[in-house]
Order: sequence, then C-alpha cells, then structure tokens
Amino acid sequence: MKKLIVLALAISLVFALSACGKKETAQPPAAGGTTTGGTTTGGAAAGGAQNIKLTATNWKFDQPEYKVKQGQDVTVTLENKEGLHGAQIKDFNVNLSGNTLTKTFKADKAGTYDIICSVPCGQGHLNMKAKLIVES
Repeated sequence: MKKLIVLALAISLVFALSACGKKETAQPPAAGGTTTGGTTTGGAAAGGAQNIKLTATNWKFDQPEYKVKQGQDVTVTLENKEGLHGAQIKDFNVNLSGNTLTKTFKADKAGTYDIICSVPCGQGHLNMKAKLIVES
C-alpha cells in the first residue's frame, strides 16, 4: 500500500514539474499594445478594443503591469514562450488556459487588478503575478 501511495505522489510530482517544460503558443492579436517604460498599454484593434498580449515564461509575465482605458473592450491574449501557463483576472472573469488563450471583456471598473498564473507551473508559480491597471 505504501509503495502505491509513493508511486502516485511521484507521478503527480512529475506532472507538476513537467508543466513548465511544455511549450504552447497562441496567435498574436491583430494590433498589439505598445510598450513604454515597463508597462504595456492596449493598442486599438479594428472593433475599438484594446489589445494586451501577455507573454509568459517560467514564473513571470513579460511586464509587471498593463494599462487600459476604462469603459472600453479589452482583448487579452496569452502567449507561452517558456513552459505552460495560464492567466486569470478574477474581477473580470478572465481565465486563459488550455485551448482558450484569447478573451475579450469590458474594462468597466477603474482600479488595479491582479493577473495571476492559473496553471501550476512549478516552484515560482505563487509569485507569477502582474497588474492590470484600468485608468478612468
């Protein structure tokens, strides 16, 4: 019985650690955001939506914060450059993982919101965070 438990734990550990070794890419949005001074501001797309591209590597997103304008639609795209990651913005019901790597939402509430990795990706997973700043 103990051997079975140890085997199950070992297999679980292998799956958890190997998640960062997988590479999955998404198509970039039609018009990307611009980067200025360590922040990304949403670029305007054909439908008036702002675009944010989150690029994920092992245990970090490419920018510490992303800025958008309140009241506009925002299209978020996740690109995994290193490892397998997800992105979640709970306050706007955004969860990018698996086959869903792009989502559009209305940035209707001004403020600062957490962007977190939603896929357990190894030892630095809990620190994989960024900020979404919705400016009025």
